[in-house]
Amino acid sequence: MSSIIYTHTDEAPLLATYSFLPIISAYASTAGVDVETRDISVAARILAQFGLADDALSELGALAKTPEANIIKLPNISASIPQLKAAISELQAQGFEIPDYPENPQSDEERETRAKYDKVKGSAVNPVLREGNSDRRAPASVKNYAKTHPHSMGAWTADSKTNVATMGANDFFSNEKSVVIGAADTLRIEHVDVDGTVTVLKDGLAVGEGEVVDATFMDVAALRTFLTAQVARAKADGVLFSAHLKATMMKVSDPIIFGHVVQSFFPEVFSEFGEVLASAGISANDGLNSLLEKIKGLPEQEAIEAAIAKAYADGPALAMVDSDKGITNLHVPSDVIIDASMPAMIRTSGHMWGPDGNEADTLAVIPDSSYAGVYQAVIDDCRANGAYDPSTMGSVPNVGLMAQAAEEYGSHDKTFEIPAAGTVRVVNSAGEALIEHTVDAGDIWRACQTKDAPIRDWVKLAVSRARATGSPAVFWLDENRAHDANLIAKVNEYLKDHDTDGLDISIKAPADACAFSIERIRKGEDTISVTGNVLRDYNTDLFPILELGTSAKMLSIVPLMNGGGLFETGAGGSAPKHVQQLVKENYLRWDSLGEFFALAASFEHLATSTGNARAQILADTLDRATGTFLNEDRSPGRKLGTIDNRGSHFYLGLYWAEELAAQTEDADLAAAFAALAGSLKADEQKIVDELLAVQGSPADIGGYYRPDDAKAETVMRPSATLNAALASL
Repeated sequence: MSSIIYTHTDEAPLLATYSFLPIISAYASTAGVDVETRDISVAARILAQFGLADDALSELGALAKTPEANIIKLPNISASIPQLKAAISELQAQGFEIPDYPENPQSDEERETRAKYDKVKGSAVNPVLREGNSDRRAPASVKNYAKTHPHSMGAWTADSKTNVATMGANDFFSNEKSVVIGAADTLRIEHVDVDGTVTVLKDGLAVGEGEVVDATFMDVAALRTFLTAQVARAKADGVLFSAHLKATMMKVSDPIIFGHVVQSFFPEVFSEFGEVLASAGISANDGLNSLLEKIKGLPEQEAIEAAIAKAYADGPALAMVDSDKGITNLHVPSDVIIDASMPAMIRTSGHMWGPDGNEADTLAVIPDSSYAGVYQAVIDDCRANGAYDPSTMGSVPNVGLMAQAAEEYGSHDKTFEIPAAGTVRVVNSAGEALIEHTVDAGDIWRACQTKDAPIRDWVKLAVSRARATGSPAVFWLDENRAHDANLIAKVNEYLKDHDTDGLDISIKAPADACAFSIERIRKGEDTISVTGNVLRDYNTDLFPILELGTSAKMLSIVPLMNGGGLFETGAGGSAPKHVQQLVKENYLRWDSLGEFFALAASFEHLATSTGNARAQILADTLDRATGTFLNEDRSPGRKLGTIDNRGSHFYLGLYWAEELAAQTEDADLAAAFAALAGSLKADEQKIVDELLAVQGSPADIGGYYRPDDAKAETVMRPSATLNAALASL
């Protein structure tokens, strides 16, 4: 029996799985396809570290290296420290004997515990599963729907004061050094203080021939000077101040940068009460919300709150996450994620919400200048030419370099907050320093690796997508950046291995590549962006949010390098709000369209790799059913009384059954679905009524990070009529 692995993840996508998976399993069984599940949620990954659950992530990581792999991966939490702590508390309350997260580990046991939790933080899942590069694009059905049903776009004016602020010097971009490894070796990273004392930060770092190794650092003194200037600039310009980072994926570097933003906005709070805050275990890296909670009951509470109020009064207005609840841009590090927050701001006239509950122009502070210019290019274009028109605009699909943890910046075990002034070196086995930086205490130093085989595969995928579509393909690489310069040399070399006659393939610096692409967008033309890992993440939110209104409706295929397939289902940035709404009023707005696309691609891959003709029929009929789903506008509504995620699953199941009953390639399969299609159609109103009847009251799912399966299934499968129909199949 052929099999597909469907991942259990987190938040709204997980809840949707309780509703959609029974439909998938029932339909797949008719083609001899077994749908298995693996739990890679943040809760399951925590429990696995302590031997209390299967290590499903490691299992899938091994599977991804085999030709048999067929994995559908839903969005998962890239846990920040506050999220990790919340998940730990919930699991402890559920009876699991796991330790608290050690803030400042002192003993060997605490250091071992911290190391286990560090394996769960940030982008822990994706580097393990992504044994291939990314092909991400809007399916034709979604693009056509967006053109005929354009989403709202805020108007832009020529006098908009919205801009991006970035360092441009003394940051990761400007300090980067890069080498290409000549032969397989083992490296170490070491810190040498001013007295000559050597501390090994990372040892046993295996590298292969042709691998690109980079290192860089952010000068924190320069960062603080820059941030102080931007607070003053936002005040002088009369615009909102906002910080845009990725404290989830870049789990080591960006929370530190976020902490400096918090300290720079509230300087007197930390200069006057720094020792008090530190003794209370308060870190600016955790955000203002954590600080406000932890000062409760301290003798200095009122004085600290007064200092915070004074900073609000004296400084610029802060951009808000939720102005009604007083939650600012600086409350929680994981609330404002750059790849989702920047395109949302651009789509909304360049505005964010202010503390007065109104939209306003914004200074978007993106400290590192590596990719900040991409967003400035879009802002400048909108200021000059107005908002984009979804009914006519072109598309920017992406080919992303990400295989084998390529370009995992600021996230994993090669990023450090420097303890003392000195030098950080990357040293080979012969004792030679390949890269060297002079650093001061508090500087943020990071290294990363990009293996040669993924780069070759990335170039191959770019050429194949350019050939398949006829669209220009642009490598977003800057010759003035050390890492990119090495990649440019490799790209130029590896392009010679392919037939590029008649193809338009070029290399441009990111801001220039963006300007080129958006000029074509306004003409209704498509341009393939061929990018590294971080820009892959940014671009596959930026352009889809502008084109489609969301990045959750993208087709994301990862052709695994050893022949298997990984099919990703879109973004999960709005998932927390959806869970909150479900718990409050039993209504789930999550749109599973990305799951529909991934499932069809998974069936098609299965058919191709195993010769399963029925799997191909399932893929083709699901594709047509999804087109009907879009044309009939069966995506979840925005308010009570309309169909939500569960209703959208019912309609997808109905249209899919009708397509299977109508197809003529397999008479037995048609007969098997004829009865189901008839009963679902006949009972349509009854099923919809049963789904609507539960709305409006609180829903108990038994946990946020680890829901109770029985409770969640009861909530997500409230139609007895639909459940019985699926069981009959």
